[in-house]
Amino acid sequence: MTIHAANFRELRLDRLSRDFGTHNALKDVSLTIKKGEFIALLGPSGCGKSTTLNLIAGLLPATGGGIWLDDKRIDPLRPEERGFGMVFQNYALFPHMNVRRNIGFGLKMRGLPKAEIDKRVDEAAALVHLQSQVDKLPGQLSGGQQQRVAIARAIVVEPPLVLMDEPLSNLDAKLRLEMRAEIRRIHNTLGATTIYVTHDQEEALSLADRIVVMRDGEVRQVGGPEDLFSRPDHLDVAEFMGFRNVVAGRVTSVEGGVAQVSVGPASVTGRVRGTVAAGAACHVAIRPEDLNPSTEGGLKATIISTEFRGREFVGFARMEDGTNLSFLAHTKLEPGTNVTLGADPERVLVFGGGAA
Repeated sequence: MTIHAANFRELRLDRLSRDFGTHNALKDVSLTIKKGEFIALLGPSGCGKSTTLNLIAGLLPATGGGIWLDDKRIDPLRPEERGFGMVFQNYALFPHMNVRRNIGFGLKMRGLPKAEIDKRVDEAAALVHLQSQVDKLPGQLSGGQQQRVAIARAIVVEPPLVLMDEPLSNLDAKLRLEMRAEIRRIHNTLGATTIYVTHDQEEALSLADRIVVMRDGEVRQVGGPEDLFSRPDHLDVAEFMGFRNVVAGRVTSVEGGVAQVSVGPASVTGRVRGTVAAGAACHVAIRPEDLNPSTEGGLKATIISTEFRGREFVGFARMEDGTNLSFLAHTKLEPGTNVTLGADPERVLVFGGGAA
């Protein structure tokens, strides 16, 4: 029997704020999350994503705004009254309880009959592929297995929402990939609604239906993974979505959403994001994997170093003004070599403004 999430239509954050003394950790965040969505809150440390999750969970009180589940305001409710499932970064398992008792703890606290608890624990353990581990203590399990126990404990109470706060950050790279697939599988199997905090853009892109990019306590952009990956609205969003090469320049011409930009002695062509005018200062943003040594023109730089990464080399270079660039190359380039680096104009973004 499948465990089903509680029925609701939407969760709504309405101008949600949280202050810590004079520090505004969250500033008027408004967001609507539909039932069944997988939402990733993405951003650097200190951007407000975990604060948002803790406000939704009831672990922190809001200092402004409200949280609504359909037509019911829930921010005055205690965490246990909200009934959400929470998966923490450090698992937060009871070390003296075996897997079965850890998974069933929330059900026991709700006073359910033992037969019902056993039945639902068995279902949850099967869903996370831990049927054979239920009599073991957490200390006898691998990190990935402990994280599965934490997920099972969160979903066994059939919550309307599952909240996950960087649940994979303590795992090694191989386990992270495996657990990423498991989390999405469980989400799909349950038909659940999941809000997932991460600083890893690859994690967000692979898991989420929609990504909420945050910075300095504010929502900068909300969109689907493909949209955010290819069409970030702001330079800071572009940088966080992998456009790590950011170069200052000046627009020489704009036509049909395409801008020609002069960068020192070089010229670059790219797609306009936002408002860009001829003659104005701007920034050009390019992903390292899209920037390569070119014979057809591009950015002028001097090689600092190259690293072999298997199928290609990752190069590091510096422009005359001190701007550092990362790029891909098929051959090793010696330090001190002058190089021209170019990119397909479709993969170059041009943002207005003279400051990053």
